[in-house]
Amino acid sequence: MRHLLLALPFALLPVIAHAAEHHHHDHHDEHASLGSHEHGVAQLDAALEGTVLEIELRSPAINLLGFEHAANSAEDKRKLADTRAQLEQPDRLFGLSAEAGCKLDEARLESPLFAGKDHEHEQHDAGTHSDVHAHYRYDCSAPDALTGLDLQALFEAFPGTEKIQAQVIGPNGQQGKLLRAKQAQITF
Repeated sequence: MRHLLLALPFALLPVIAHAAEHHHHDHHDEHASLGSHEHGVAQLDAALEGTVLEIELRSPAINLLGFEHAANSAEDKRKLADTRAQLEQPDRLFGLSAEAGCKLDEARLESPLFAGKDHEHEQHDAGTHSDVHAHYRYDCSAPDALTGLDLQALFEAFPGTEKIQAQVIGPNGQQGKLLRAKQAQITF
């Protein structure tokens, strides 16, 4: 399954490129490039295979925290702890249908900002941007009832996230879609 998620961005590049050409009348920044660090834009990959649902979310830290530097002030430390707590409860963020019976098996959060003060200081001094990478693995007892994801709660929890380039693989094939707060659903 992990290999499937890693291949997903590359498999969907032609779809996204075609969509970008087809919607040329949209704003220039409408279609974020995959793998780039663009403030306000996050990437989400999801794959449903059998009873296993895997979701990966990659975002610049500023979208989720409002900053990308080491959390030095009490306010920054509180925001970091709050954001981590929200990301550790993905059921609230992805709008999974209760009928699908999806239970979280694994959740991993990675970011230099979560790693520790020395590493955060090096990251910030090097002039690089901080990202947050979250990986979730669910086991769904009734995967046929899982028709898609609804990211409305994620947009509400993290208002710095303006767009999410979502890519999914499911029983009906693969698709990519640019999601916004007002259009936050993607189907499998």
